[in-house]
Amino acid sequence: MSTLRLINPEQEFQRYRRRMEIAGICAVLLFLGLFSRFVWLQIAQFERFHALAESNRISLVPAAPSRGVIYDRQSTVLAHNFSASTLEITPSKAGKLDDTVNRLAEIVAIETSDRKRFKKLLAESKNFESIPIRNLLTEEEAARFSVNRYRFPGVEIKARQFRQYPLGAGFSHVVGYIGRIGEKDQQRLIDEGLDTNYKGTDHIGKLGIEARYEAWLHGRTGIEKVETDSGGRAVRVLSRTAPIAGHNIYLHLDAKLQQVAEEVFGDYRGALVALDPRNGGVLTLVSKPGFDPNLFVDGIDSATWHELNTSPDRPLVNRALRGVYPPGSTIKPFMGLAGVELGVRTPSYTISDPGYFALSGSSHRYRDWKKDGHGMVDLKRSITISCDTYYYGLAHQMGIERMAGFLSHFGFGRKTGIDLDGELSGLLPTPEWKKRRFKQPWWPGETVVAGIGQGYVLTTPMQLAVATMAIANDGIVYKPQLIRAWRDAATGKMGYAAPQAMERIKLTPAFLRLVKEAMVDVTRPGGTASIAGANTPYLFAGKTGTAQVVGIKQGAKYVESQVSARNRDHALFIAFAPADNPKIVVAVMVENGGHGGSTAAPIARKVIDYWLLGKLPKVLAPAEPEATPAPDEVEDHGPVEEPHSADTAITEVIPQ
Repeated sequence: MSTLRLINPEQEFQRYRRRMEIAGICAVLLFLGLFSRFVWLQIAQFERFHALAESNRISLVPAAPSRGVIYDRQSTVLAHNFSASTLEITPSKAGKLDDTVNRLAEIVAIETSDRKRFKKLLAESKNFESIPIRNLLTEEEAARFSVNRYRFPGVEIKARQFRQYPLGAGFSHVVGYIGRIGEKDQQRLIDEGLDTNYKGTDHIGKLGIEARYEAWLHGRTGIEKVETDSGGRAVRVLSRTAPIAGHNIYLHLDAKLQQVAEEVFGDYRGALVALDPRNGGVLTLVSKPGFDPNLFVDGIDSATWHELNTSPDRPLVNRALRGVYPPGSTIKPFMGLAGVELGVRTPSYTISDPGYFALSGSSHRYRDWKKDGHGMVDLKRSITISCDTYYYGLAHQMGIERMAGFLSHFGFGRKTGIDLDGELSGLLPTPEWKKRRFKQPWWPGETVVAGIGQGYVLTTPMQLAVATMAIANDGIVYKPQLIRAWRDAATGKMGYAAPQAMERIKLTPAFLRLVKEAMVDVTRPGGTASIAGANTPYLFAGKTGTAQVVGIKQGAKYVESQVSARNRDHALFIAFAPADNPKIVVAVMVENGGHGGSTAAPIARKVIDYWLLGKLPKVLAPAEPEATPAPDEVEDHGPVEEPHSADTAITEVIPQ
């Protein structure tokens, strides 16, 4: 028989009540937990989460500044900017890059070079940065992509500024170029604390004025606060801190004079420097051959780079600053001054030139260019006719230490300090230098050949121009400067570069006047540059030089037609005009040009004619070297320890 269980209402009520209380407590605890979390998120962490939310909606976009324009002294544009559309891919948003690029190529022309550049930039860039796959889109190409944009997440058209060098190769070594910022550039910017100012900037100065005045040309980066949609596309600009454009820079350089110098150089290799002796302003800096700087702006292709870098003509070398050559007979005016200023000889001291010089006790003959000699020669005539024998003896009397000490005041053996990077110092040898370099003693014969600018003596065309300035300026030497003025983009104010006197050489006026007169006679009948100096309506002072590239054995004769083109002598010429009131100083070096009087001097004459008279050259190419020996020809001045050929005398510059 089953037992009937009776329900106690009171107990059931109590049990239900306890359950409700527990449930209520749990509900309250849950509510308190949610409430505390709400307070934590909405109050304690409000700033943090508000910033995160805003970052999803608002982007801070750097606004790259407009790079400063580079002008010549007449406001001719040498480097400027232009805007164009680029097609860019953000790798983090684009999915499979190869597939994206292939599909884009069906809409917009994408060449193999574009793909190579894209891969190179991809390796250098961060994943969230946009990388251009095609530059300089046409309006039709931009329209075609816009219609199909929905098919390409992470791909967009952007407006970018591009740098252009309208005058091309003739100004490559002086104006330089910009290139994309590489890892080394980025690290340097970080080390210098400048990386923030380069946000949004892809390029930086790599060479020439572009590199030397990068800080002025770049400007200051701005910031745009942009509202974006869910796809990351800009909807509107909320606020903007405008970028500040870089300074516009004005050079002493005269573009037309530079072009004239380029033209009269013809197909020769070499360099020409023209200075304003009144302030050191660089009027012209030519290095032949050059290269098109526009090729480097957005990354040069490997084939073109290989061609430039392996060319036997070495177009990447700035010969004006990095080409080091024996100065040859152009050193004679300075040697002549050294002789009289140091009391080694008097101006009237005369030698009888038999056509050679020999050291006491030696059978070796250091021959003059004129086989039978020049007869009686004093200081003035030695410069006019370029008598080697006079300077062999003078150098031997003076000694290499005193010779080097005096010539150093004119800037030989040291950098000129021009406002371009990469300048070499040349070489003014001493016994101490040779002992350090070769662990060998200095021989008397090495002093003899140094007296005519051969042997170990090496100079750059810029050094020759600065040294010539010292004679033209009565001993005052200004630092060569390219920059003439600049305009501050923020204030609109102009600033001007003051001349900087580097040296005031104490020279006896009578001695200096005698050397100047001799240099004027060089360009007159009987002088070694008489052909180039014919019919000048101004006083034209100069000195020719011919520098050996390879040594000629004792007893042998130098015959140009029997020497390979790249082993022929270098032709040099230094000049200033008008000689009574100098307004231009010129140094010309023609590689393997033969003779200074027939090759280098005519180039200088045409450049000076244009500068002083506005006369454009009728014949753009210089005269061919004469078949017969020119007055400043070098046959054999003794052994040359290290031949200074075009292939060994130039140090190569490798642009980044």
